[in-house]
Amino acid sequence: VRPFFTVQAVVSTQSTGDASRYWFNYRHVANALSIYYSVKRLGIPDSHIILMLSDDMACNPRNPTSAQIFNNRDRHVQIYPHDVEVDYRDSEVTVENFFRVLTDRLPEGTPRSKRLMSDENSNILVYLTGHGGDGFLKFQDTEEMNAMELADVFQQMHEKKRYNELLFMIDTCQAGSMVLPIKSPNIIGVGSSTVGQDSLSHHGDHEIGVYVIDRWTYYTLDYLEKVRPNSQAKLKELFRVYSTADIRSTPQYSNLNLFTSRPVDKILITDFFGSVRQTVLYGEGSVEDAPLREGSVEEALRRLSVDGSDDKLILVPENLDFVSQLPF
Repeated sequence: VRPFFTVQAVVSTQSTGDASRYWFNYRHVANALSIYYSVKRLGIPDSHIILMLSDDMACNPRNPTSAQIFNNRDRHVQIYPHDVEVDYRDSEVTVENFFRVLTDRLPEGTPRSKRLMSDENSNILVYLTGHGGDGFLKFQDTEEMNAMELADVFQQMHEKKRYNELLFMIDTCQAGSMVLPIKSPNIIGVGSSTVGQDSLSHHGDHEIGVYVIDRWTYYTLDYLEKVRPNSQAKLKELFRVYSTADIRSTPQYSNLNLFTSRPVDKILITDFFGSVRQTVLYGEGSVEDAPLREGSVEEALRRLSVDGSDDKLILVPENLDFVSQLPF
């Protein structure tokens, strides 16, 4: 039996130096949109994705493919579709806003589309890309996110019961320095490179005139393209594709001993990159008669919806707004 949870995703690109806000950092926006494209294809709806892009490459006057973004020179996939929903863009992409999204400390009146509506039953994928160094990630060449600050935010999320399990992925130079300080339970962190190593781009497009994707994200996407929503592929199989010969850096993982909710080798790719939408049904009987077991469904489904027309109990997680009412 698969565990009950919802899946949320926070996909963000930030950069520096004349950063993701500038044309020659096209690949960072393409990195983020590649992950966005993949999780949507595997079933996570926009209502469960927070997408943060620090520049609008699609409308940049240098873009020869106006209103389009590609992550491969053959351009077989347009990763900036007409229905893309960017939740934070340009000047909204700041360290403060990123932390506020994760901890849900946003101003009163912030719309649901800009909030991470997660709880203790949520699996969360957090993906970051941009320019970084030893212990920091740059945001738009104006500020830095410190590794210890990020680790503290993850700890706050744990204390506030903002997640069930969390997968943190970061593609930047010296990415391992952002992963190693994480000590919160049930978080898997993986960075594209260890401390002292650069993360390299993969290939460019001569007409666009810049690199279009980074190596680590390229091989991540290459693997995800083979995954289907009902796949039983394990997360460890994704990690195996990170050959140092291909990505030309050494991936860095967090302390997996702190992941205690279940064996790491049992985690499915779709537990973080896909949508798990389950409705638990019980037969005839009252709410009191339903065989809820402490520590399992009873905790996962805290809100009940009862259809009294035929004396059947329907358990629907209220925060899954994309689950339609069953036709009984």
